[in-house]
Amino acid sequence: MENDILIRINGVSKAFDGETVLDHVSLDIHDKEFITLLGPSGCGKTTTLRIIGGFETPDTGDVFFDGKRINDVPPYERLVNTVFQKYALFPHLNVYENVAFGLRLKKTPEAEIKEKVQEMLAMVNLKGFERRRVTTLSGGQQQRVAIARALINRPRVLLLDEPLGALDLKLRKDMQNELKRIQRETGITFIYVTHDQEEALSMSDTVVVMAGGQIQQIGTPEDIYNEPENAFVADFIGESNILDGIMLEDFKVKFSNHIFTCVDKGFGKGEKVDIVVRPEDVDVVAIDKGMITGVVTSVTFKGDYYEIIVDVQGFKWMLETSDHVAPDTTIGLFIEPEAIHVMKKSEYSGMFGDYSSFSDELEHLGDPEEEVEE
Repeated sequence: MENDILIRINGVSKAFDGETVLDHVSLDIHDKEFITLLGPSGCGKTTTLRIIGGFETPDTGDVFFDGKRINDVPPYERLVNTVFQKYALFPHLNVYENVAFGLRLKKTPEAEIKEKVQEMLAMVNLKGFERRRVTTLSGGQQQRVAIARALINRPRVLLLDEPLGALDLKLRKDMQNELKRIQRETGITFIYVTHDQEEALSMSDTVVVMAGGQIQQIGTPEDIYNEPENAFVADFIGESNILDGIMLEDFKVKFSNHIFTCVDKGFGKGEKVDIVVRPEDVDVVAIDKGMITGVVTSVTFKGDYYEIIVDVQGFKWMLETSDHVAPDTTIGLFIEPEAIHVMKKSEYSGMFGDYSSFSDELEHLGDPEEEVEE
């Protein structure tokens, strides 16, 4: 809705040392929204966050806050606070004084400081930690102190730059739930940066997928997962089989040498397209019941399902099934019309979606320990 737009980024570009990091980015952020900028390292998401916070200035384009242009407004004059991955707490101050710091700068009366610090510590589940030195706290507890310190001034917007990156998996999950709860309770707009797809999908009202300094898609987590707009988004959000196809007519598409009924329309007759089929949406059936057939090349037990790679005419599909299938078995694949998603060709076509080189080792090689500054 137009009237609840809090931040408007309009045609913003930014280059560092002659290299374009943001390329004409436009984005509306609504009041009380939990919005996540999601993408791989170097995609421009952190630079976008820093421009909103006032730590960087756009080369071209404008940033508006509540309808006012703020390109040249310094960070301390913006109603915005930031929580970094490195929590930047003051090691010589205890928990209470770290949280109270912003109010002390404003010369807030002591009674009011005490009341607000207690309120914030209760919100982040750190009651009773007031006198503890921050250096004695766990990573998750330090994270909570940083959030309490950022929220105590009641900013309109909280910027969070990979804030959970240093935490272990279980703590990350707990803090995801905590952050969502805090955002709902305070009604503060959260702008969150991550390269973790699951984190983005589970926490956000809106996800902005970025690559190459440009926004690839904006939508709800459900939209982004179920209706990706191009091969990059389909591949980056979860696992996807992405194949070359030809749109024969509305609701009819050909790929893997078979004509399928689909639910997509509005493409040109004979238009070359990209096809996305999620691994969990393919049914393993007897050969005579299959629309297409393939040979199982690998089987990995994942606890509540098997992940199998199937060679279909030289293209390696990934499937998830609850039935055990033996390697080297020929199987049938059955795909419902709703499971086929047709996308227009893009610059990312042909780059993703075939699992010929897939392995858990390769996947982990792609996980940076820590995101580089963008």
